[in-house]
Amino acid sequence: MSKTSKQKIIKSLLESAFNIHLLEITNESYMHNVPKDSETHFKVILVSNDFTNLALVKRHKAVYDTLKNIMNQIHALSLHIFDIEEYKLNQDVQDSPQCVN
Repeated sequence: MSKTSKQKIIKSLLESAFNIHLLEITNESYMHNVPKDSETHFKVILVSNDFTNLALVKRHKAVYDTLKNIMNQIHALSLHIFDIEEYKLNQDVQDSPQCVN
């Protein structure tokens, strides 16, 4: 029996918690000083009108609450959270920097 990837778990948890317009999850572990095939660093772009009129800190809290059972297995999580109208105005999400080590 194969182990479910952390990326798939994150996707499943977010899809069950939010009415998603767009979801991109990128495993950026390869950009860091970790063993090959690690799943420790993720970038999430999440677009949902569930976030309309919600402060950024409350958006992040909602995502962290949703992922609370897997967060102890993740070293870094870069969140880019928008409602649909915000995303239409700001579709250029910056690339993450390479690890210095």
